[in-house]
Amino acid sequence: MSEAGAGSSPARGPARWGILALSSVFGVGYAPLAPGTFGTLAAIPLWFALRQLPVWGFALATLALTGLAIAAAGAAERIYGRHDVGHIVIDEVVGLLATAIGVPFAWPEVVAAFILFRLLDIAKPPPVGWIDRRVPGGLGVVLDDLAAGLIGCGLLHLARVVLGGWW
Repeated sequence: MSEAGAGSSPARGPARWGILALSSVFGVGYAPLAPGTFGTLAAIPLWFALRQLPVWGFALATLALTGLAIAAAGAAERIYGRHDVGHIVIDEVVGLLATAIGVPFAWPEVVAAFILFRLLDIAKPPPVGWIDRRVPGGLGVVLDDLAAGLIGCGLLHLARVVLGGWW
């Protein structure tokens, strides 16, 4: 049985459109080249919008978006009938926001967070690669990017400590 046939049937009509729009970040995931990179870029305006929240508020917003992303990615997988389709880029949004927890929205930090997250998302160091290979469904689609983002967040904060402040 195909993945599309497992569990609930794929959505139809407006629900289908909404799931595909959300999971692709309103079409960004349909970029012909590097949709993951474009999905990560799409997170920057959201980071800007959330920048005034306290760290705990930013983390809570990221957690809430993570739940939404897991649901959207899982539903989109059922529509596509395959795991982690390139058009699903809401996971990159979650990943960059996780990288940005406690990081000021200033262009040197934004560029550093963007590059670091993309490198970690592509290289998939442990445990990111393990999650990517072993965790199924929408949870697996999002969790590996969340892990890459949290590793990136830790590395950015370590760089801040080593460099004596944000650069």
